[in-house]
Order: sequence, then C-alpha cells, then structure tokens
Amino acid sequence: MVELKFFERANFQQLINWIETPEFLLQWGGPKFSFPLDEAQLESYLKNANDKDSEVLIYSVVEKETDSIIGHISLGKIDRTNKSARVGKVLVGDKSVRGKGIGQQIMTEILKIAFDELGLHRVSLGVFDFNSSAIACYEKAGFKKEGLLRDSRRIGNEYWSLWEMSVLENEWDRIQ
Repeated sequence: MVELKFFERANFQQLINWIETPEFLLQWGGPKFSFPLDEAQLESYLKNANDKDSEVLIYSVVEKETDSIIGHISLGKIDRTNKSARVGKVLVGDKSVRGKGIGQQIMTEILKIAFDELGLHRVSLGVFDFNSSAIACYEKAGFKKEGLLRDSRRIGNEYWSLWEMSVLENEWDRIQ
C-alpha cells in the first residue's frame, strides 16, 4: 500500500536521479522542464504549491511498509470554481516495484484527494498513445479517453500523440 506525502526539497535529488533521458523527462514532466532536470527547475515547480489555496499539490509516493519514497505525482490546474483539476507528473520511480499495481494505488490515492477532500467534479490527464501500461492503469482507475491530440509534442525529429482522459465524480462514486 502507498500513501501520498507532500513533495519536499529533500526529495529533489531522488527525483532527478529517476529522470535519466530527455524522452523520459518529456513523458514525466511535459514541455515545461528541460533535460537534465535540476534543483532550480524543481524549486520553480514547488513554488506556490502545497498550500491551502494552491492551484497545484505535489506529492511523493511512499510505500507504507518500508516508508520508502517510490514515486511521484501531482494534482495541478486546480480550479475550485469549475471543480476540476489535472493529474500530472505520474511516476513509479523505483524500478523494483513497477508492474506490481503501484500505479493503480497511486491513482486511487490522488483521486481520493481530488474527489473526497477537494470536492472536485472532473479530473483529467494526458498520456502519450504509446504508453499502453499507463493507459490501462488510468482506465482501471475510471478514466475514459476523450480524444487523441495527434502529433502534439515534438521530441527530436519525431512527434508524439497524446490521449486526453478524464474521470467525473459520479464515475468515481460508482467505482468506490
């Protein structure tokens, strides 16, 4: 089982170590980060986060049994007026726990925060179309594909397409 704890400066180096290539950085962090990831970028990312009225909540994923940090996730673009937010920066960083359902647990925990604590109505995310394991994980958590943004990100000389997905509070309630 996992729990989410606020991401802190003490966790910067571990996250930096997990991001080993420009391609992986784009998948994890989108176009707002540049390779190599560094502390200055993470300071900027953490600025104005994790306060009561913040538009972004950033978490480390902690394995309860070992109290080890094994991943990362954020809930951003929190819009309290329209009751929506966007999941991002999803990462099971510890390779030894990948493929064991940790991603599903992480998604459940972030959706509990979004729907049960913040009272949101809609949570969205974007995932590259080739990331079939992540897509399957998100669908198990209740997300539905809304549309494909074709060739929406450029990496080197190629373009990657991105699925937009979302889950609504009534869908979450049914799953729970």
